[in-house]
Amino acid sequence: MDKIYIIAGPTATGKSAAAVRLAKKIGGEVISADSMQVYRGMDIGTAKVTEEEMQGIPHHLIDILEPTEEFNIHIFQKLCKKAISEILERGNVPIICGGTGFYIQSVLYDIEFTEEETDMSYRRELEQLYKEKGGEVLYEMLRAVDPASCEAIHPNNVKRVIRALEYHRETGGQISEHNVEQRKKDPAYDAEFYVLYDDRQLMYERIDRRVDMMMEAGLVDEVRRLKEYVPREAVSMQGLGYKEIYAYLEGECSLEEAVYILKRDTRHFAKRQITWFKREKNTIWLKPSDLPW
Repeated sequence: MDKIYIIAGPTATGKSAAAVRLAKKIGGEVISADSMQVYRGMDIGTAKVTEEEMQGIPHHLIDILEPTEEFNIHIFQKLCKKAISEILERGNVPIICGGTGFYIQSVLYDIEFTEEETDMSYRRELEQLYKEKGGEVLYEMLRAVDPASCEAIHPNNVKRVIRALEYHRETGGQISEHNVEQRKKDPAYDAEFYVLYDDRQLMYERIDRRVDMMMEAGLVDEVRRLKEYVPREAVSMQGLGYKEIYAYLEGECSLEEAVYILKRDTRHFAKRQITWFKREKNTIWLKPSDLPW
């Protein structure tokens, strides 16, 4: 069984730096497990690792798509498995790094996804409902039929909410149960799985500081530039930092309100990430200050 390393955990815990340190020690290459760093020109809001921070270590699945293109777990799984194979062929060690737990899980357990089925009319109905009444309506619909999925899916991740509702319509079952069954599979790789964490208050303070730094670095200008050619409903614009500033640029709230919402929602997101990784088996939890490499 091929050996891989995984460095995961909530946002703002130093995963990228930890992955680079590990890669330098063991001859590794880093594969990003982040649903937003795949997009070119989305650097500030995604806290994308810079060339300098990479320190010469090859990084994969970063800057591979335009913000107008769709990226989802199916695409990630395919590209990540391809990158793992190529890294192993070069005699190097794959290091998957990121905070998107479901993406990591999809590769570690080689999860089989249900095919996107044929009833496009229901999807269009849900998409229209989203346009007319917003994502909260869809989220409450999901909560009524599959409350466990609401623990794993962010209310703003409209595509995953819709897919979970579609799955219920198609099968009568819950996609959360399907995913639990898939997680019972044996791992497809010999994985050393690290989860970085810290005291919750320290983590929240670090998140607030990161948002402040993003604002100082020009997040508003980055979103303003993207807004010229990327529609608001694009997958890329659903990411934290982008949807809040987009709302400000549309005149829906003040900049102060947008920053407050961004900090609040990022803290909530981090809390959900911790909950997700606590469900994962055979993980090694480390504080960033206690890395063994």
